[in-house]
Amino acid sequence: MKKTITTLVAAGAVGSAAVLGAAYFGLVNVGADDPHFPAVHAFLAMARDRSIEVRAKDIEVPNLKDETLIRTGAGNYNAMCIGCHLAPGVDKTELSQALYPSPPDLSKIGVGGDAAAAFWTIKHGIKATGMPAWGKSMGDQYIWGIVAFLDQLPQMNAEQYKSMVATSGGHQHGGGESDMHNHEGQHDKSDADHHGEAASAKGHHDMGEPEAHHAQPADAKPEADHHNEHEVTEADSDHHSKPTPKSHTHKDGKEHTHEG
Repeated sequence: MKKTITTLVAAGAVGSAAVLGAAYFGLVNVGADDPHFPAVHAFLAMARDRSIEVRAKDIEVPNLKDETLIRTGAGNYNAMCIGCHLAPGVDKTELSQALYPSPPDLSKIGVGGDAAAAFWTIKHGIKATGMPAWGKSMGDQYIWGIVAFLDQLPQMNAEQYKSMVATSGGHQHGGGESDMHNHEGQHDKSDADHHGEAASAKGHHDMGEPEAHHAQPADAKPEADHHNEHEVTEADSDHHSKPTPKSHTHKDGKEHTHEG
């Protein structure tokens, strides 16, 4: 027995040393585009799920059918969650495709059958996953609003979703809100605005309106006069640059001219 324990301890020490060595020498790829090995993924998923279950087991769930709660949650979900967790009519975004682990599509699974676990996750977030701890800026009643909305979300189509968001009051949770925005169609809108501004600027120049650096003062001479004046100036310059010949008469009556 003692030999078995010694063997297990030695094997554990060697294994730990091997793991630490691999990490130290950079052999572990932490890139989000390189998935975990299946065994590692399974272990992390188990640890995550059990951690949430244990911590959420005593949370009391309010009435999730409350219409006010649901509508409040709709506005906050649309502003804060749709970029990762999608919505009816929104099947992918830059964030949803780029994050690892991939965020669950909550438009299909809602609260996943456990409202208390959903509340805990939204409030506290999950380390090293991209899931924020929204409880740092949002009161519990607003988090429950998102949970209540999620409970209804899988039954909604795109039009119902948009209608619910439109009547929700938008992004509001009692203070501390940042300038969030709806990720739904945001890139199309950005491109449209960008091209619209470019077209507007092009139209501005096509209409012949002068740019600031081309503007002339009211007393400026016309361009033709400017060139004429330039020519006259050059002529005068040529005139003055050529010295007038000087001459004098010698005693013998002959005239002598000096050039320059």
